[in-house]
Amino acid sequence: MNTQICQAIANKNVIEFRYKGKWIRLFEPHTYGIHKDTNNEVLSGYQLGGFSESGNLPDWRLFRVSEITSLTITQDKFLSPRPGYNSRDSRMSRIFCTI
Repeated sequence: MNTQICQAIANKNVIEFRYKGKWIRLFEPHTYGIHKDTNNEVLSGYQLGGFSESGNLPDWRLFRVSEITSLTITQDKFLSPRPGYNSRDSRMSRIFCTI
């Protein structure tokens, strides 16, 4: 489990990171756990900015934690969960931390 991710979730800090070695993403982390189908650690949240293959931002995203590098907890905060947030994310078999 990544304590840095759980710390950001607990404190509602915006994070930034590289994904698959590519461009930076700006992200509000909401839930971190194990994906029920792939057994991979995943991070669910709301992407505010940075690179997006679909180009549709801001929007909800799910990232495989093993593909995240250069994670930085910023000083920026978000006040509450985004609309559509579910603390019992059905894509996860186990949740390490959530808002």
